[in-house]
Amino acid sequence: MGKIWLVGAGPGDPDLITVKGLKAIQEADVILYDRLISMELLEHAKEGTELLFCGKLPDRHFVQQENINELLVEHAKQGKQVVRLKGGDPYVFGRGGEEAAFAVQNGIEFEVVPGITSGIAAPAYAGIPVTHRDHGASFAIVTGHRKEGAGEEMKWASLAKGIDTIAIYMGVKNLPYIQEQLLKYGKSPETPAALIHWGTTAKQQTVTGTLLDIHDVAQKEGITNPSMIVIGEVVKMRSELQWFKENTLNVSGGAKG
Repeated sequence: MGKIWLVGAGPGDPDLITVKGLKAIQEADVILYDRLISMELLEHAKEGTELLFCGKLPDRHFVQQENINELLVEHAKQGKQVVRLKGGDPYVFGRGGEEAAFAVQNGIEFEVVPGITSGIAAPAYAGIPVTHRDHGASFAIVTGHRKEGAGEEMKWASLAKGIDTIAIYMGVKNLPYIQEQLLKYGKSPETPAALIHWGTTAKQQTVTGTLLDIHDVAQKEGITNPSMIVIGEVVKMRSELQWFKENTLNVSGGAKG
C-alpha cells in the first residue's frame, strides 16, 4: 500500500516551499497539482513521475473534488507515493481536510506537510505585517467565497467589531458584499484596506485604499483574482515597510497609479 502526502506549496514564490515539502516532491511517484503553485517546483520531481493537473478557476474546475479524492486513493492502492501539491497550506481553504478524511475512509496512510499560507505571506511581501503591537493585536483569515449551502452565515459582526486585521481569500468577486457587511456591523469606512494580486510572485501588484473605496480602486486598477484582501490599520505600515519590488504595470497593461 502506498501513501498520500498533502503538501503545501506555499503562496507562489517557489523558494517558500518547506524542506519537507520539497523532499516529498522529489520522492513522489505521482503528483496531483493545483493551478496556483509555481511550475518550478515540478522540475524537482524525479524522472518518470506522473504529473496530473487538478487546477480550479473561480467558475470552472478542471477536475472535480470527488474525482481528485478518488485519484489519490486509486494511486496509493497501487503502492505509489502520491503527492497532492496545493497552493498555500493544505488545511487553509485548500480542501485538504476533505482529502485526508477520504484517505482515512479508505484505509490509506497519509501525512500533511504544512505550507506558508498567502494570508500571511502576500501581506508580508506587500510591506504589511498582519499583526503589530501598535496597530493590530488580533488577526483572522476568512473566505470570501463560501460553499453553497454551507450553513450559518459568516459572523460579520464579530469580524467587524472584534478583529483588528482581516485577511480575505477568494473575495474579489464578492468585495462589494464584504464591504457592505463590515460597514453594516460597525467597521469604520476609513479603515485602511489593500488588495494584493499574485502575491509573492514576479506579477505581484498591490493597491490600497479604505474599506469604503477599495472596490472602486480595484476596478480602476484592473485587479482580479487571485488576490488577497487585507483590511486593518496594519495596511498603513506599507509605506514604511515595503521591500519587495512589484510589477509596475497593471493587469490591463497600463501604468500603475
